[in-house]
Amino acid sequence: MSMKLRSKEKKEKKTLQTSLWKMILIVALPLMLVIIAIAIIGIVYALQYHAILNNVTTASDFNQNFKDDVDLKMYYYVIDSQYSEGLPIGEVQSAEIIARKLIDTTTEKDSLRSISSVLNLCHNLKEKMQQIAETEEYDSRVEQLDNNIYILTDLIQKYMYTYLYYEAAHLNALQSSMISSMIVFMGIVLGLSLVLLYILLTNSRKLSRRIVNPIDKICERLDAIGKGSLLVCEPVQADVEEVQLLSDGIESMVGRLRQQIDKNAEQEKQRRRTELALLQSQMNPHFLYNTLDTIIWLIESKAISEAVTMICSLSNYFRFSLSRGKNVITLAEEEQHIRSYLEIQQMRYRDLMEYEIDIPDTLKNYILPKLTLQPLVENALYHGIKISRRKGFISVTGRVRDDSLILEVADDGCGMARERLDAVLASLTDDKSEGFGLRTVHHRIQILFGGAYGLNVESAPNAGTRVNVVIPMQTIDKELGA
Repeated sequence: MSMKLRSKEKKEKKTLQTSLWKMILIVALPLMLVIIAIAIIGIVYALQYHAILNNVTTASDFNQNFKDDVDLKMYYYVIDSQYSEGLPIGEVQSAEIIARKLIDTTTEKDSLRSISSVLNLCHNLKEKMQQIAETEEYDSRVEQLDNNIYILTDLIQKYMYTYLYYEAAHLNALQSSMISSMIVFMGIVLGLSLVLLYILLTNSRKLSRRIVNPIDKICERLDAIGKGSLLVCEPVQADVEEVQLLSDGIESMVGRLRQQIDKNAEQEKQRRRTELALLQSQMNPHFLYNTLDTIIWLIESKAISEAVTMICSLSNYFRFSLSRGKNVITLAEEEQHIRSYLEIQQMRYRDLMEYEIDIPDTLKNYILPKLTLQPLVENALYHGIKISRRKGFISVTGRVRDDSLILEVADDGCGMARERLDAVLASLTDDKSEGFGLRTVHHRIQILFGGAYGLNVESAPNAGTRVNVVIPMQTIDKELGA
């Protein structure tokens, strides 16, 4: 019974799909035929229009320069001027070539008669030029120039104007014919569109009944989800396969969303626990005892100014560690935190350590998780400088690379062998490995900004260690999770 029911549902959905294709064909096929017909007619008109326009352009170029050039050159030739270049036979031959070209491309009878006359006149013009060349008497040459050459070039010009007139009229008639044809076709398209619209509305009304009701139920379900109801329900049953997939997808999305919410809540708890553990590690009693002992020693040594400075640094250190409960702080605040820490440690290890902080002011408004740099500075001191048993240098720098903010903590201490470096790099992703401080900083950056960011560690024996913090360039206005 179940198999028969599923077969029937599949058949109904297939019938619906066939109906949709029929509707598309009913609407699209006639319109495509009309569009193709309009396109063909348009192409024919365009070709004719282009041919006539090309004729007009060619004739305009010919008529513009021919008469003046030939008359002037013939005048120089007749009076035997120093500017004479001989008979302008080349210009006439070029004119004949243009005229023959226009004869080949001209279809309108009156235009064809005009351009044929131009060709004949060019032939006569060459003959008259030869007669002048064969005449030696100056007065006779001038008379032939006035009575033959000037008249022929003038006639050529007039016939070219006549040719242009007929071609322009032909162009205008073609344009009017094209507009009339387009109006007729637009009327056909409009009438056909109205018929197709009626057919489309009739068929779509039938289909809508099988689609709208399930969609309404899905909308009600989405409204409930928008109000916070994330309980997984049975999908809305629909005859249309796409609607059914939509309903199934919504319920699947609700399930995944619920899982993600639970996962995010657990991650937030884990982040809080991690930050608490990191904060507790910063409040190391040995660090506090040793700092207080140093302050007492300074007071006993009458170094009151240095003692006051150390007390202020210690106060700033713990104040920035708490950061008024914020998870994310600016780089300026983080810099003050590590500066206080390094001031304290430099007083304790003045013969062992020097430091430098070089972070441009333009970077100090960008955000990062609090307690990001201090664990790295502490590692540089205790695992780099102190172990080397010589005076060392710690630098903290900031720069921009490929739209990312790079914060580097470097020391010139003992460095690490390849095996030790591999273990440190492995600890960044292995919760069971050692290296709590680095791993915690790395994980907090990735939780806040994504897997593309975090820590990079470089080291070599007796060459020091560099730890790069890679984070996006985000300001407090775009703070995440603060």
